[in-house]
Amino acid sequence: MTRQVVQVCEAAGRFIEYWGFKAIHGRVWTLLALRAQPLSQTEIAQTLGVSRSLISGAVAELMEYGLVRPVDGHRTAPYEAVMNFWPTIADVLRSREWMLLEGARLALEGAIEEAEYATSQGEAVPYDVERMRLLLGLTEVGQSLLRILMSMRVARGGERFTSWLKSASGLVARLRRLV
Repeated sequence: MTRQVVQVCEAAGRFIEYWGFKAIHGRVWTLLALRAQPLSQTEIAQTLGVSRSLISGAVAELMEYGLVRPVDGHRTAPYEAVMNFWPTIADVLRSREWMLLEGARLALEGAIEEAEYATSQGEAVPYDVERMRLLLGLTEVGQSLLRILMSMRVARGGERFTSWLKSASGLVARLRRLV
């Protein structure tokens, strides 16, 4: 069974790495999340087949993110995964993806304003303003989806999930109108 779980940890690590984080973070968190009992850093290193120093750094970073915690105050205390991980995901979305989309939105708004001004002055504009507006609309839809994701909490009941689905359906309808 441990071999299968390590494969799951490897897959989670690849997924986390794809999003720009360290694979070891995904591997360690997944192992701790799947374990019924907390594990020491030595046990984590042995199970994953990596060095204790790699685990020490990964655990320290995961603690900073609020994704793992020691079960007591001892220096060698075992660790467990924090299962309420959504606040961390929302923070990452806010600081990274939101800012990328916001930069694109502001640049598109500036380009549209400049093109409209140039047109009002009788200048030829070599760029398609309607396409700029389409991209601006898509950017705003992306921001709306991120806003929904960032405000979500892990669904505990059916009504939260239903509410989220309704919001997502509204975004899809808005996207269809843009395209």
